[in-house]
Amino acid sequence: MKDCFICNKHTGNIETSGVMIYEDEHVYVGHIDRNGQPNYLGHIMIDLKRHVPTLAEMTVEEATAFGVIMARVSKALKDSENAEHIYALVSGNSVPHLHMHLVARYPNTPKEHWGPMEVYDWENAPMGSNNEVIDLCNRLKTYLENNQYV
Repeated sequence: MKDCFICNKHTGNIETSGVMIYEDEHVYVGHIDRNGQPNYLGHIMIDLKRHVPTLAEMTVEEATAFGVIMARVSKALKDSENAEHIYALVSGNSVPHLHMHLVARYPNTPKEHWGPMEVYDWENAPMGSNNEVIDLCNRLKTYLENNQYV
């Protein structure tokens, strides 16, 4: 789909923050891109490669790959990045290509900032540059490579 942000990202027409964390025939995992703004470190995107708008259109094979990588990346965020909780969100309101947000919540995050987008409003939220995003992506990639099973 030529007008789809995620399809364009996967074909290399759009450059995004960080580096690829994981990829197979069904899914692509990377860090969120905020158009040059500092990124919340640990806001991960799992994209279905095939262009479908919602969870309901996945094949069994895609659903299996999506679910397994969601669990594996969540575990990687907890073990590698010391996250205490992982938020998972599928919205589809602004980009009609299935993707899931996994957002790490770190220790000492005040309760009023608990939530997948609320964590951004915490003044001590771990925000980082693209170099810090790349480092985080590489740590998660290494964790996934060394820990094949959830």
